[in-house]
Amino acid sequence: MPFATAATGAASVVGYDLVGSATLSPVLAAAEGTTPSSGLLAWAAIGAFLAALLLASQGYREPARYLGAGAWIAFGVFWVTMVPYYYGEAQSPLKTILGLLALPLCLYTGYLLWAGRDSLLILTKAVACMGLIYLPVETIPFVKTWLIETTAAQTHFGMELLGYSPGLIEGSNGYVSKFGFDPNETVTGRTTYIVLACTGIGSMAIFGGLIAAVTAPLKRKVTAFALAVGVIWFLNLVRNVFIGLASPWGWFQQDWLVSFMTTYMGAEASRVSFLVAHNYIAQSLSIVALVGITYLVVKILPEILRPLEEALFVLTGTEYDLFEALAPEGTPARTDGGPDGEQADHDRDR
Repeated sequence: MPFATAATGAASVVGYDLVGSATLSPVLAAAEGTTPSSGLLAWAAIGAFLAALLLASQGYREPARYLGAGAWIAFGVFWVTMVPYYYGEAQSPLKTILGLLALPLCLYTGYLLWAGRDSLLILTKAVACMGLIYLPVETIPFVKTWLIETTAAQTHFGMELLGYSPGLIEGSNGYVSKFGFDPNETVTGRTTYIVLACTGIGSMAIFGGLIAAVTAPLKRKVTAFALAVGVIWFLNLVRNVFIGLASPWGWFQQDWLVSFMTTYMGAEASRVSFLVAHNYIAQSLSIVALVGITYLVVKILPEILRPLEEALFVLTGTEYDLFEALAPEGTPARTDGGPDGEQADHDRDR
């Protein structure tokens, strides 16, 4: 997240990342804040996940477990390397905490897989699929440019609906994605620009990975994915407009809040509105959005509850039957034997 100095008056708007899923998704693996070595570590982990799944599909369960366990360890180490950035430059308490928790959670996941909990392979598959969705967007320049600049144009249109028309200019990231507010006319003298994280691609990759990992009729999988992407796109647009206006116009520049943030959080006074809007309000609401979108997707594709059950087991050590609790009425009983069953998915057609 390339924050510019006060002289340039720019700060990045970070897009709709469902941070509540940070330990399960590679959405920031090669995005702003990574070093070349940490980005390489993340992609190596994704590659190892895929190799482990290939071994498992060929019947080599034991080597698959060992390789998968190593991949989870590498994935956890990657998130720890992000903690200094989250704490320092990004000044995001929530992401800092999640980054710190990621290592023990990933280590424990790797241990469980190594010890023989093969049902975790579906969670491994989901994370690998998330990486496969995100990687082309990050590595193909024209796709990345199109996504960033299209998101910027849509965000600008949203601002125009509210009576603001700053125009779009080239930002320090090289994309025509910076909102051209006049620093002499705004409250804080700052403006914002769109980066890849603002596009919502990370959140889309999370749900895309979960949906791709399970076995279900194609029609329901496509419907669930379209619903998730549509809701994420809309909420991401609202979020970008909110942060993009709150930062220059000082919506949260109240004296008591500025004093608290500068004294105890080490923030620059002119960045307080941005930090409150982005790091506290938007990131907190993103967790609510994550739960809500998951609920909607489950109504269409209850099969995604299987990897979520595995995630809950890692977090709590308790087996859950989410299918029985949350699946829509009229859904046939699961055929995988419950949380302890060997079969990863339950087929259901409509």
